[in-house]
Amino acid sequence: AQLVESGGGLVQPGGSLRLSCAASGFTFDGYAVSWYRQAPGKEREWVATLAGAGDTTNYADSMLGRVTISKDNAKDTVYLQMSSLKPEDTAVYYCNAYSYDGVRDQWGRGTQVTVSS
Repeated sequence: AQLVESGGGLVQPGGSLRLSCAASGFTFDGYAVSWYRQAPGKEREWVATLAGAGDTTNYADSMLGRVTISKDNAKDTVYLQMSSLKPEDTAVYYCNAYSYDGVRDQWGRGTQVTVSS
């Protein structure tokens, strides 16, 4: 079982990116799925979560209004749509799937996002 992130890259300030997190070997049923990021020299910080039967979403204040987390159940993929990107958004972005029963806490290997002109 693994999570594979993709979609990172170099983008200019004010630009947009869509990150993907694909599950392999399991499905997202029964999981809260989150995105985190870690900038150089900083601790990993939470960005957004999608969880619950109603796919409730929550966002960090630092990115509220600039990101949207969504899920495609048919593809077992969770997305993070980011817009109005700033240089301080530069980081490695990680996907996490945490099972409601506490049995699995799965992390991906991350995808690099660089915001620079």
